[in-house]
Amino acid sequence: MNRFYTKNKFLSLLLCLLLAISCLCGCHKTESDLVPVTLSEVAHSIFYAPQYAAIELGYFAEEGIDLTLVNAGGADKVMTSLISGDAHIGFMGSEASIYTYANGNEDYAVNFAQLTQRAGNFLVSRTPVDDFSWDMLKGSTVLGGRAGGMPQMVFEYILKKNGIDPKTDLSIDQSISFGLTAAAFMENDADFTVEFEPHATALEQSGDGYVVASLGVDSGYVPYTAYCAKKSYFAENEPLIQAFTNAIQKGLDYVNSHTSEEIAAAIAPQFAETDVKTIAIIVERYKAQDTWKADTIFEQSSFDLLQNILMDAKELKEKVPYEDLVTTKYAKTAAGK
Repeated sequence: MNRFYTKNKFLSLLLCLLLAISCLCGCHKTESDLVPVTLSEVAHSIFYAPQYAAIELGYFAEEGIDLTLVNAGGADKVMTSLISGDAHIGFMGSEASIYTYANGNEDYAVNFAQLTQRAGNFLVSRTPVDDFSWDMLKGSTVLGGRAGGMPQMVFEYILKKNGIDPKTDLSIDQSISFGLTAAAFMENDADFTVEFEPHATALEQSGDGYVVASLGVDSGYVPYTAYCAKKSYFAENEPLIQAFTNAIQKGLDYVNSHTSEEIAAAIAPQFAETDVKTIAIIVERYKAQDTWKADTIFEQSSFDLLQNILMDAKELKEKVPYEDLVTTKYAKTAAGK
């Protein structure tokens, strides 16, 4: 009787164990279960650390997404890939979605998650500068960005805030392609250049430049980059948009709760050409200026500020409706709000 009882008890425990293992295996998503999503990004920069943390820490896979990341090299090119269908989701400054809407495109891009809340570029000087002030740019030559793009518009926004006319008080060279200004700065005689990371730090480390100001600090809180998809894409892919937003929120949670060294180690595979110590220095620079939001909710006040900057730059004649170009329901769900 005791042997029979013991044997049955053993078989019951074994059955429970096998059932538990089966459940665990059933919950784990294999590669074949993941849904392919192509994300086109405006640039590949440590500025977007939460996104890379989400990739490297497996948050997209956890949400059932097989992510393919493509560096388009500019917001205009991201929007082109989105409109053509080469990308499912675009990551760039939201000015591109505003332009597309204003131009009458019926299947326009809708923003669903904001990532950064400050500009991510820096003013780099040819020579060391003590006690920098923006007045020092008067009469100088600066390597700038593409007309109508966020880097250039934020730069001009700061100049105007400091009483400097971008058209007459200095010379801004906008002829150099995005991402190539650092190399050009090393070869020409411009006084300053506006650079993203890791280029700003690389210029410092090579002795070819000196970071003298942060556009993110001097411009204040600006909705610099966000994720968007064509309006038609939402109709059949709402669960996927939610899953994508969940993964980005996890990335934000990670960078906002870990040290710069830990973040650098996590995202290092994305920047194989940059040593981990340098990545940590750059991450700390971004963390110190409160670059990343706590959540991905794109508030109307931020959208209004963006449109004010566009109108001030003469890139937008009249404002477009926030309700048409921004949805916050996915971001609020991801943030538990």
